[in-house]
Parts: sequence; structure tokens; C-alpha cells
Amino acid sequence: MSVSVPSGNVFVDTNVLVYSRDASEAEKQPLASAWLLRLWESRRGRLSVQVLNEFYVTVTRKLDPGMSAEQARADVRDLRSWEPIDLDTALIETAWSVQDRFVVSFWDSLIVAAAQTTQCRYLLTEDLQEGQLFSGVEVVNPFRRPPSELLLT
Repeated sequence: MSVSVPSGNVFVDTNVLVYSRDASEAEKQPLASAWLLRLWESRRGRLSVQVLNEFYVTVTRKLDPGMSAEQARADVRDLRSWEPIDLDTALIETAWSVQDRFVVSFWDSLIVAAAQTTQCRYLLTEDLQEGQLFSGVEVVNPFRRPPSELLLT
């Protein structure tokens, strides 16, 4: 597995997208929304088709109240401009390497592998340990650090 030097781009995990749409999360929703706004403005947000799929299912089936299919599809269509990485056999191989080396779940290793493959410097998630490094990709918990700490431009 070959990993390039990461850029200042930020890979966004599903939970950040979901919290930005979850009105029942009064503390997390504005923080997630602030991160996404900053990533839209800076054009530094990245994600995967896996994240888009998880987002759609979660906001239409698991939130109370949930989003309509039309609203969720509009969000997914907008996020396609971030050029999400597809899940393919090369990404699965990279994920297995991440899983074996760092002893994380397969689903988390797919997210890390996607962040590495898209050459991101940061992985925005609350599902992994803040500050943890995965071959140059740093985990950032969006509910502990504001976007102004990382996105200066």
C-alpha cells in the first residue's frame, strides 16, 4: 500500500453529515453545520460513496423526525460535487491493510482507507480517537475542535 503525503483536505464521516441534519442534537447540530459550511467555502471536503449511502439511510430511516427521501436525495446530489470516492477492490485491499495494522473495525478501516486514497490530511469523525494518526491522516473530532483550528484559508 502506497500512501501519498496528504493535502489539507478533510474527509467527512457519516456522523458529521447526519448531525448537521439532526434537530434532536441541539449541541452537535450547529457544530457539524459549521464544519460543513467551512468545508463548502474552502472546497476542501471529501467523502466516499459509502458515506453518502450511510447518510441517506440514516436520515430517512433512523432520525426522528427523519428527512424526506426528496430532501435527503437533494443533499446527496449536492455532496456529489465533492467527487466521492467509489468503493472498489483497491479500496477494500487498502482497508484490510488499515484494519490489520491499526486494529479497527472493517467499516472504520474503509473510511480511513478512503481518506488516505483521497489524500486527506484530516478525518472528521467522532467514531475514532481524537488525534490518532493513520499513516498521515489525523482524526479530528468535530465536536472538540472548531474548523478555524484547521482551515485557515
